[in-house]
Amino acid sequence: MINVGNSSILADLLNEKYFQFNRPDFIDGDPVCIPHRFNRKENIEIAGFFSATLAWGQRKVIIRNAERLMNAMENEPYNFVMDASDNEIHMLQSFVHRTFQFADLQYFILALRYINQVYGGIHKIFSDSYLSGGDLKLCLQKFYDLFFGLPHLQRTRKHISDVANGSAAKRMNMFLRWMIRTDSSGIDFGIWNDIPPSALYIPLDVHTAKVARHLGLLKRNQNDWKAVEELTAELRKFDPYDPVKYDYALFGMGVFKDS
Repeated sequence: MINVGNSSILADLLNEKYFQFNRPDFIDGDPVCIPHRFNRKENIEIAGFFSATLAWGQRKVIIRNAERLMNAMENEPYNFVMDASDNEIHMLQSFVHRTFQFADLQYFILALRYINQVYGGIHKIFSDSYLSGGDLKLCLQKFYDLFFGLPHLQRTRKHISDVANGSAAKRMNMFLRWMIRTDSSGIDFGIWNDIPPSALYIPLDVHTAKVARHLGLLKRNQNDWKAVEELTAELRKFDPYDPVKYDYALFGMGVFKDS
């Protein structure tokens, strides 16, 4: 892969790869397939949040473990979060995904219940924060602070990125992409239609970052929040209304190198 210096050539490449990879058949091999099992908005949000949280490592393992978690919640993740007894939650003791263990899962369930009961849910936190601040970075920080508003183990904090400490917040930005943007492919849900896709930040991982650097879209060496801002700003030059749609192009070129 080479650096593409001509902006029109680069735009053609990004759009070509976007249409190549932003297809319904992308869903089955991606963690987004888990929330696609549901129709109810609240289930999509909870399933999407857990799937995004587990989205590190091999995608097959991520999907398998996220599916196992949904099955353990009897495929009613919202009802489980809101109504499960202590005994029902403890039946999940064997669940583990890499370093995400039962202690973390237990806290996530209780924190999501707290957020729904006190703040009206994940969507409302982001919607209200965006209305007041106009920047999803501020919303991410607000959510992080509220999510960890209950007593918890310090180790559990590592499972949600803290943008105040410069984290790229790849998994949370991916979750926001799922919830906010929509197009004819049907991959993303677009169920949070009070936040515009133009506000999204790129879900930066090793694949998108590597391809972006090869294409001259990203100069920063660290995969941190400053790199997220730099790359998103470049992508907005190609589509200011929906810059994060190019996540599919960059990710696809990185993962499916022969395509």
